[in-house]
Amino acid sequence: MHIQSIHVQSETLPLKKPFKTALRTATEVENIFVSVQLEDGLLGVGAAAPTLAITGESKESIETILKTVLTPLLLGQDIRNIHHLSLIIHRSCVGNTSAKAAMEIALYDALCQHLNLPLYQLLGGRTNRLTNDMTVSVGTIEEMRTDACQIIKDGFSILKIKVGKDWVQDIERIKAIREEVGNDVSIRVDANQGWTPRQAVPIIQALEQADTRLELIEQPVHASDIDGLKFVKQHVNTPIMADESLFSPQDAWRLMKEDAVDFLNIKLMKTGGIRRAIQIADMAEAANIPCMIGSMMESATSVIAAAHIATAHPNIQKIDLDAPLWLANQDFDGIEFIGDEVHLTSLPGLGLHRRSLNVSS
Repeated sequence: MHIQSIHVQSETLPLKKPFKTALRTATEVENIFVSVQLEDGLLGVGAAAPTLAITGESKESIETILKTVLTPLLLGQDIRNIHHLSLIIHRSCVGNTSAKAAMEIALYDALCQHLNLPLYQLLGGRTNRLTNDMTVSVGTIEEMRTDACQIIKDGFSILKIKVGKDWVQDIERIKAIREEVGNDVSIRVDANQGWTPRQAVPIIQALEQADTRLELIEQPVHASDIDGLKFVKQHVNTPIMADESLFSPQDAWRLMKEDAVDFLNIKLMKTGGIRRAIQIADMAEAANIPCMIGSMMESATSVIAAAHIATAHPNIQKIDLDAPLWLANQDFDGIEFIGDEVHLTSLPGLGLHRRSLNVSS
């Protein structure tokens, strides 16, 4: 079954409210959608989210790679040769992981529709339900305390707190939220590279002494500072997770070889797609390092691809897939967010149907 046509379209998706991290503030997100049509008319869809501060990609660069590099290489190829097509994508150019991920997601969606299987079953999964977290973005202590309370009222039991802009205030933010929500709520902290190693250790130690009971600390130091990650891990009791430090299986290998982290956070926009995400989870499983799968500020299309992987892989033990809940318009069918539960359908492929997407070249 051959690929007959490929089309690309970009959209701007407004958020319900600003999303603030140590790296940026977003009021809307741009996504680039790619559709792969097979000769029998089946249509697979993927999406990419440009995040210059992390992947180095813009809307324009993603569109260019999809249209001028990947499309000519994939037109006419047999969709059933999915691993070969994945290699074509990853050998096509250096970097550009979000563009590569969008195309690979679309290919897997088309293949699974051809095989009449949901993606999670093709990948070996048995369940289609997951427990999600919800993010508290950076703000004043009172703003973050109020947001955390509302999230718990909305049915969530896991909070992900964004910090890293002011390390002195970060301690008070986290302590205030723990005091507000009680000890039955799990709290994950994401510093988004906002601390130095010498700052991170006393911050985390202070939080441990205050009995904030944190589940983990995500990317406390700069992405390139693997020695710094290792230093933090060696001097605190709270588990440390890599995010921006992890793009490739080679990155995973170095992080594990250096014993620099306790968890790995896999994101499709960083790995370049589904196949390499699974490779990382496999490698980590062999090293007894559990994984989370997360997302950037993305549309439901790519987030749901990540959710399918999470349901299928036994070493992906946590998810951070709340991005669609930040969108002002929930213009998709085929997935349900019920409190902290994510329910995938049993429809073929991603099982996701966008109500307003008319993809054109």
